[in-house]
Amino acid sequence: MKEIIAVIRPNKMQATKDELARIGFPSLTAAKVFGRGKQRGLAAEVAFELPAKLSAQGGMRWIPKRMISLVVPSGDVPKVVAALIRVNQTGEIGDGRIFISPVEAAVRLRTGERGDQALV
Repeated sequence: MKEIIAVIRPNKMQATKDELARIGFPSLTAAKVFGRGKQRGLAAEVAFELPAKLSAQGGMRWIPKRMISLVVPSGDVPKVVAALIRVNQTGEIGDGRIFISPVEAAVRLRTGERGDQALV
């Protein structure tokens, strides 16, 4: 099993959820997060007005993003990553990141199922 964490643009959330559901992965956890990359936050990323000083500099301390997390069988990682890239890649700074980590175990609380069976 692997955990896939993706940090994406907020305006890509619905399309991402739709695409993941379409390929058979409707279950995920999502959170509103703030962060920045090496570009130090792009003023164009936000839908609200920035103070003139920040607009002139083209950046801000933190930009809003969405972080999604899903745990999938190891064999499904390439399919999920390809879907995330397909929906979220614009070629512009700020597209986000995908992280993939091993998951040692999973347990469904309601039934006690373990491993891959806890994921379905």
